[in-house]
Amino acid sequence: MQYSLVELNQMGSEEFTEALGAIFEHTPDIARRTWDDRPFASTAELYAKMVTVVNSMTEAEKLALIQAHPDLGSKAKMAEASVNEQAGAGLDRLSVEEFDRFQSLNRSYREKFGFPFIVAVKNHTKTSILAAFKQRLDNSFETEIQQAVAEICQIARFRLESAIHN
Repeated sequence: MQYSLVELNQMGSEEFTEALGAIFEHTPDIARRTWDDRPFASTAELYAKMVTVVNSMTEAEKLALIQAHPDLGSKAKMAEASVNEQAGAGLDRLSVEEFDRFQSLNRSYREKFGFPFIVAVKNHTKTSILAAFKQRLDNSFETEIQQAVAEICQIARFRLESAIHN
């Protein structure tokens, strides 16, 4: 469902959280914590306030946010937005070989970092995602947390832009 900024600014905390709780995968607390900063003059301002909430999270909270995301190319149950985003990059139509490659990279990544590989698939193709997997496997744990959070924020921007109309 789409909302206007006027509607969002007039909502109570619970309604606002319900409306925007899925912007960050399975982490409605970000919307709840952002509600306090109303009114928002623009979608960009609302997004910036949500990112501020994310950046103020503890490392444990950030790890929980990262953990809330599904593996790429998996057949696991995931949020509707994730299903649509992965389908947009063709991850719902992987050949057997591509599926096996994604699963292998997902396992390697999880073994090294302890959380799923996150990338804003709307910016990518299957080929560029595979290249990013390989490149990011060389990163440090700290770098990957920062990269995962940055990717999550990019995903949230796309979702927020889809949720708000003028």
